[in-house]
Amino acid sequence: MSCQQHVQDAALRASICQSCITQGSAEGWVVALAHVRPVPREPLRAALTDSRWRVRWAALRLSAKTRGLSEPRALAEWVAGAPGEAELTACLTAVRIAAEAGRLPAQYFQGAGDKGAVAAEKIRVRREALREALELELYAEDATVRQQALSHLSVFLGAPPARGVLDAMEGRSPTADAAVASALKAVAERGESSVGRMLLEAATPDDTARVNRLFALYSQEIQGLQGELTASDPVKRRSAVSALRVYGPLAQRELEQALNDPDRLVRQSAARGVARAEGFSLLEAAGRRLRSPASLGVQLPWLEAVAREKGCEPALLAVAGDPQHSPVIRGEALALLAECDARGPDRLAQLSPFLRDAEALVRAGALRAFGAMAGGGEMTGALTAAMEDPAPEVIAAAIDTAALRRQTRWADVIAEQLLAGPPLVRQAAASALERLGRPHHVKALAECLRQDTVAAIRVSAAQALGLLGGPFAVSALSEAAQQDGDTHVQHVAREALRRLGFQPR
Repeated sequence: MSCQQHVQDAALRASICQSCITQGSAEGWVVALAHVRPVPREPLRAALTDSRWRVRWAALRLSAKTRGLSEPRALAEWVAGAPGEAELTACLTAVRIAAEAGRLPAQYFQGAGDKGAVAAEKIRVRREALREALELELYAEDATVRQQALSHLSVFLGAPPARGVLDAMEGRSPTADAAVASALKAVAERGESSVGRMLLEAATPDDTARVNRLFALYSQEIQGLQGELTASDPVKRRSAVSALRVYGPLAQRELEQALNDPDRLVRQSAARGVARAEGFSLLEAAGRRLRSPASLGVQLPWLEAVAREKGCEPALLAVAGDPQHSPVIRGEALALLAECDARGPDRLAQLSPFLRDAEALVRAGALRAFGAMAGGGEMTGALTAAMEDPAPEVIAAAIDTAALRRQTRWADVIAEQLLAGPPLVRQAAASALERLGRPHHVKALAECLRQDTVAAIRVSAAQALGLLGGPFAVSALSEAAQQDGDTHVQHVAREALRRLGFQPR
């Protein structure tokens, strides 16, 4: 521990060394020194020789504060006056502090007076030694040390991180490649880039062998994710796809396949990964795909991902208003507006024309979005018109919207659709009555459970009856549990009976 090494006074050591633990950092004790009056000079001077650059940085900051100097000025004086072997340590510290600020040392020392010019020149003279020192840290055991070293090396050289890695690998054994591969991956993750694209953009023909060595390591890691990518648990698939994104083009095949995953969050993550692999923002990548007509299966992942982005509204409205797209895609784009955070004051006005569109799927999508944001009066008018629409898709959307907004005034109308509407409408009605149903709707639900020809609708009816209860509900559920021709309906009916306090046979 550096505190034990540099603080000789036992009483002072007892009071400040624990700060490294409480603050979770090796330099915590230096920060604690700032609260000691007067600030002891010897521990501060000793800290400037510590092997950890962040301890040296903390000591420099405190020294600058106690002397009333700016940090660049104090750093310049230290570098300019550092003798012999201490000069390399001081220069390396300056390089890293400047890199943390995203600047070259010469830029960082501007305004530090004549000492700044001297310090910048010393660093220029020692450029190769400093580069080698940072490259050596790319092979450190600590992953955090490797990541920081690569970030600082990149700024210092004015080159991409991948260029720094490839240069560092020259003349070194392939057995050490895993260290720099992990450092590059960490930097890519932090910058929301990908190792595949970073390497492809930075490499020259002379780097082919080294690039292939890194690609081989990353390919092994991708192969290790295959089991999770095909797992039945969607949480595992989400985790695997999220982990793939940092590989970029190297995982293009896996990411493209994940766009077809049945889980929506997996699809969204895959879309982000494909965008990153191509070097575009999500909106840019989605825009390139949504310009041309395609099937819903191809475009849905991009629409879903766009809906979670800032600036999603114009993109979704552009798709909805483009007649080149199929009605199902236009309707889906409108429905996803309900999830779009940026809700402008004219959103309802923009949606209104779509409520009267010639295509039923477009009207249905507009209604779903409208229902997520409209006020009471506007909502009533839209639902009234939609319930009378000749298209089942629009009526189903109206029923879903009424249930979502808990519009109980529509419950009786919805119950009528339960027995008379087409399958799409009956399904929506049965699901809606789980939320809106009242005891007098039990009879219609029981009749639906006994007579409807669609198993999924009977399942929804059984679930609604399990919530409403009553003797008619119990009778219908008992009958379904024993006699329904679909085993899933039987199972749901039994679970509903248990919820009501009965133990079916």
